[in-house]
Amino acid sequence: MNMASMCILLIILFSIENANTDEFISLDCRAEQLGQYGRQSLLECVVKTLQKDTLIRIVSWKKADRNNTDALLVFNEEAIIKQKPGFLFAQPSWDVRNMNVSLLINNTAVEDKGNYTCDVITDRGTVFKRTHLKVTAKYSNPTITLNADKTLTCNSDGGYPKGQLCWFGEGIAELTSNVTTEVNQTAGGLFQLSSRLVVGKESSVSKYTCSVFNASGGLEEKTQYPVMDAPKTEEQEQRKVLDPATRIVAPVVVIGSLIVGLLLALLIYRKRSQKTRRPSTAPLMGVHLRVPTSDVEDGDDT
Repeated sequence: MNMASMCILLIILFSIENANTDEFISLDCRAEQLGQYGRQSLLECVVKTLQKDTLIRIVSWKKADRNNTDALLVFNEEAIIKQKPGFLFAQPSWDVRNMNVSLLINNTAVEDKGNYTCDVITDRGTVFKRTHLKVTAKYSNPTITLNADKTLTCNSDGGYPKGQLCWFGEGIAELTSNVTTEVNQTAGGLFQLSSRLVVGKESSVSKYTCSVFNASGGLEEKTQYPVMDAPKTEEQEQRKVLDPATRIVAPVVVIGSLIVGLLLALLIYRKRSQKTRRPSTAPLMGVHLRVPTSDVEDGDDT
């Protein structure tokens, strides 16, 4: 290796040694993470570095839509100096050599949704990343009640974000007329949905379905309600009139068919019996009518 090459190599090594170490460390966080209401939610963030002996000095988790001084979890020089109830490291045995700095949220609430920031300072440099938590809650199975004014009321609650109740008739697309919907939000942020359907007297629908859809348009639950006194169509009324006659005529036809079959079987049996007896009686009658010749001749001689 000549002198020029040696100088270039030394310059490169010197540049690496004195370069900003942030280029050799990064923080890998998912851009959006999903949490379920009332359950644990995980905000995954892992420090990536080429240096295996990297040590973490400071970790700070904050809610981006809050005051920057309102930190949720702060680790500083081998000790947690601030921790809001319900927020902790995802790995209980976490230490300064553990590059997994994920945040665990216990008993997730609606107010926990939003943007979070994670700041990490190591002995190799500083990294920063933002992630978003989306919170959802499943709606309860709809309940349907029939009111005195012949309207149906459907209720479903405990869901988030805001969903929608829809009515369907038996064999009919979504019912949109004569429908009123009410939406309320509880103190905890969950939604209560209520929908009323006016059942028309001219309607021939005998069963209604109330379905609850989430904010993404996906079906979560549905309940059916049979209307016992629903008006009948002309075809249904004709069936109702014909049914009693059908119930009477059908057994009569069956019984009549059985009787005719038995009579035919008996007649065939008698005919076969008569044909069987005729050949045996004719010879027998001939024996009794025949007079022996010898007996006649003997009589004449007397």
